[in-house]
Amino acid sequence: MVKRANDQQLTVEPNPLEVHGDSVRFTMSATLPTKMLKKGKEYIVKPYYVYNGQEIELQNLVFRAEDFPNAKEEQPRLSRTLSFYYTPEMRRGELFVQGVARNPENNKTRETDRMKVAEGVVTTARLAQEGYYPSYAPHGYNNQEELEPTMIGFFFQQGSSYLRPSETRSDRGTYLRNFIADKNITRTVSITGTHSPEGSERVNTNLSQDRAQVIEKYYRDNMRRYDYKGMADSINFILKPVVLEWEPLVAALEEYQGVDATAKQEMLNIINGPGTFEEKEDRLQRVTGYRKLFNEVYPLLRTAKAEILTVKEKKTDAEIATLARQIADGTVSPDTLSNEELAYAASLTPNMQERERIYQAASKKSDGYGAFNNLGTVYLEQARQATNESQRNQYLEQAVTQFEQANRRQENAEAYTNLAAVYLMQGNVQRANEAISKAETFSTTEQNRAGMMGVKGYLQLRQGNYNEAIRTLSTAEESAENLYNLGLAYLLNKDYQNALTRLNEAIQKNSRLAKAHYAAAVANARMGNEDAASQSLQQAVTIDPEMKRSALEDLEFNRYQESERFRNTLR
Repeated sequence: MVKRANDQQLTVEPNPLEVHGDSVRFTMSATLPTKMLKKGKEYIVKPYYVYNGQEIELQNLVFRAEDFPNAKEEQPRLSRTLSFYYTPEMRRGELFVQGVARNPENNKTRETDRMKVAEGVVTTARLAQEGYYPSYAPHGYNNQEELEPTMIGFFFQQGSSYLRPSETRSDRGTYLRNFIADKNITRTVSITGTHSPEGSERVNTNLSQDRAQVIEKYYRDNMRRYDYKGMADSINFILKPVVLEWEPLVAALEEYQGVDATAKQEMLNIINGPGTFEEKEDRLQRVTGYRKLFNEVYPLLRTAKAEILTVKEKKTDAEIATLARQIADGTVSPDTLSNEELAYAASLTPNMQERERIYQAASKKSDGYGAFNNLGTVYLEQARQATNESQRNQYLEQAVTQFEQANRRQENAEAYTNLAAVYLMQGNVQRANEAISKAETFSTTEQNRAGMMGVKGYLQLRQGNYNEAIRTLSTAEESAENLYNLGLAYLLNKDYQNALTRLNEAIQKNSRLAKAHYAAAVANARMGNEDAASQSLQQAVTIDPEMKRSALEDLEFNRYQESERFRNTLR
């Protein structure tokens, strides 16, 4: 059998070997010549991966004569999926097989020489950019202009639009004069004029409009009195006359307790039933309790109500930032700012130390989860910027403490997203997966959700789940890193055109992202575009010269190793 082994056919797919997730997985197929397999004997194909002076013995393919009764006429064939756990030193290695003829009766064996059947390992999947997103809880502060409504109404006598002195001297009139005197920044004044439904009011179709105009004039007169000058021109007056409409009466009637339920229902039936406005009002007059309605409810409908929208008074960003620093220093009371203002102040500064101190003050002032999560997020960002392992680990421990504090107060998406990033930095992929899965179960802002998808997509990419990674990263924040990972997922899924599209988008976001240029070189190399591959590779090694060595050893570029242009690119 050993002599005939030279005629065996061995194939490996893929070749070169590739790492996906944390392992190298491939299919080995062996086909023996006819008449090679002898009765009662076995032929064993023993695969080995040899690297760096070491070797891994993989699962054997065993041909037993009894399993192939037609071996004299038909070639015996076996195929098996094999795998081994990958470590970086395995990148340069070779897959060998050795044939062993064995007699099961006496266990005697004869061996062939080892034969090289594949090279390894293509490590393109290891180019994934670590998923990281600093997930800050929303501060809840609106730094944009906000409008506050103020409602003031005036009453008129039946059939009249005259604004009586008793109204202007009332508490309502005094309040409006003082309001105007304060010169609040005002955007609009909407005045709704109404009338009651009885004849003397409804016959005057201009009554509602006239009442609204009277209030506008009163308002403008007071602006002149208090010297508004150019300020008055910026105020938009909107008049809304309500004519022959039942809604004001229906609303007032539902609140009115002066008639019994039967009479009230009868009135509502008339209002909601058929007939013209005049016919309905005439029928109302015949209902028991109408007089009380006329005397007690109708006067409330003879009004003009002003809704005044003024700009809410707020501190400037500079004032908020200054007060936040003073709160952090302990020189002013924490109550000088609201919880929202204090959290907003932290977002205004790019300085991590200052941000840390503000969030520390915020976590003492508020027992909400946000301050604790955001303090932890600062520690997470500092861990990424740390220059040594000890400092990095210390920041990560502080971050975890704060995220756990946040979740104890209220489980939330932001803290779990951040914990996933911590676990990734600590190399614990399983816990990172658990944390990001938990994060998905809670509501958050659209921005944080998109950032979360970037972390999740990276995890899927790292584990070799390329279709899932593509779906997830397509909904992620469109950062250079996420677009790059999306392009890499397409590349590993053998969709090279979409890969190049996404990689170019990543490069447009960050032209210094060397990995994106390198991955584009790989995509072009797989498509046989040597010029484009060399151009992208040149850009990658210009940004990061360390990539020259990687490219020289990368089996993705095997076909170009003898190309003068390729070698010139890497000199």
